[in-house]
Amino acid sequence: MRYETIKSVILTILVLVSILLTWNLWTYQPDYETMKSRNYVNEVTLSKKQEVKKIIRPDLAMFHINGKHYGTYNDGELEKVIKELSKWTFFDLKNYTDKVNNFNQLVHGSGNAEIIFPDEVPIELYRSVLNIKQRKVPSFNFDRIVINVEHSEKENGIVYFVSSKNRDVYISNISLANLNAFYRSFFKNGDEYPVYFAYNPTNTRTIFLPKNETKMIMYKYVPKTLDSEEFKEALFSDPSFVKKSILTNGEEYTNDSSKLTIINDKNMLSYVNPTAEDNYTENAYDLVKRSIDFVNEHGGWTDQFRYAAKDEYKRMVTFRLYSKDGLPVFNDVGLSEITEVWGRNELNKYIRPNISLELQLTTEAKSVISSSGYEALEMVKDRPNYKPELLEQIVLGYHMEKDPEGSKLILLKPAWYYRYDNQWEMITTKDGGGPGHGLE
Repeated sequence: MRYETIKSVILTILVLVSILLTWNLWTYQPDYETMKSRNYVNEVTLSKKQEVKKIIRPDLAMFHINGKHYGTYNDGELEKVIKELSKWTFFDLKNYTDKVNNFNQLVHGSGNAEIIFPDEVPIELYRSVLNIKQRKVPSFNFDRIVINVEHSEKENGIVYFVSSKNRDVYISNISLANLNAFYRSFFKNGDEYPVYFAYNPTNTRTIFLPKNETKMIMYKYVPKTLDSEEFKEALFSDPSFVKKSILTNGEEYTNDSSKLTIINDKNMLSYVNPTAEDNYTENAYDLVKRSIDFVNEHGGWTDQFRYAAKDEYKRMVTFRLYSKDGLPVFNDVGLSEITEVWGRNELNKYIRPNISLELQLTTEAKSVISSSGYEALEMVKDRPNYKPELLEQIVLGYHMEKDPEGSKLILLKPAWYYRYDNQWEMITTKDGGGPGHGLE
C-alpha cells in the first residue's frame, strides 16, 4: 500500500511539472528590447527596387526595310517594343547555329527587325520578361533579338536570339497573330524612324550609325549627396563594429576586413572586401542576377541605371546611367557607373557615385546639333594607328561633367563615344573638340 502511494505522488509531481513547462512554452515572449540592443543589420532602402525588365533594356531598335536601315534609341519607343514582346509566347526554342549559312543576312537582312542590347544577356534571366513556354530552356547568352517579319513560315513566326560576339544563334517560334501585330505596330511604319547606315570594321562585325545630324538636349542637374551612413548599414554585415574616420576630402568606414571610402570632390563611393574568395569563374546568369539583386537589396538604383556589361572571368558587372531620352552617359572617373566585382560567396568590390541627379533645371536645357555618324566614324578612323578589328562599337551619348563655371551643378553634354580594344573613349577632333555643331 505504501509503495502504491509513493508511485502516485511521483506521478502527480511529474504531471504538475509537465503542465508548468507547457504553460511557460505557450506564454513565453522573447525580450525584444534585449535583441534590439545587439545592433542587427537594418534593411536600407535608398530608392525603389527595380524589376529585371527595367534594368536589362535594349539600346537600339533597327528596322531593315527594302535594303535600307532605320533605327530608334528613343526610350519610349523601345519600351513599347519590349512591352509587345512580353505579350508573346515563345516556343520550340533551340540551337540553330550550325544551320546558319549567312550570319549577316540572317541578322541584318531586309525584312528583319533587330532589337540590340548593350551586352550579352543570359536567357535564364530574361525569362522573367519573355514568356517562353518550354519546360527546359537551353542555356545561352544573346545581345540581339531578331524578328523575321517578312520571311517567316506559313504556320508560325520566327524569332532569333543572337550573340554577335560568338555568332551563336537560337531559333524560336511565335504565333502569326503576334507577328502580324508587331508588323502593324512597328515594322510597317519603320521607315519613319531616322535613317542609319551600316559600317563593317570586320567581316564579322556590323555597326549601325545615324546618317544625318541629330538634335539633342544638353541637360543641367542639381545633384543630391547620398547618405554615407545608409551605405554603411547596407554594406557591412555588422555596422556596430564599423569605425568611422574623417579624411581630408571625405570619409572612411572600416572593420577588421573591409573598407568603405567616400571621396567628396569626385562624388564617388568605393567598398572593398579583400577577403572574398576570387580564384574561380562565375557563370553569366548567377553573376548578373546577384548583381541586380544586391543593388535591389538596398535600393541602389538612385538614377536611371541599366545593365551595360559583364565579365565572367573578372566576375564583374557594370550598370550605366542613361539619359531620360534613352542614351548612355559616360564619365572619366566612373561617376555614371555602378560596378560590382564578386567573390565566390560575397561582394569583393562595389564602386559607384554617391550622388543622384535630383533635380533637372529645365530652364537651363539647351538644344545641340550633334554631328552625323559619318563624321563621327571619320574621327575614329583618324586616331593614330587605327586598327578596324579593334573597333567594337560607336554610340551617341552624353558626357557627364561638373559645371565648369564652378557651381555644384552637373552637366550632361551630347557626345559621341566609341569602344576600342575593350575601352570606351570620347570622340574628339585633333584640336580637342567634340563632333558637335554648337548650341542653337
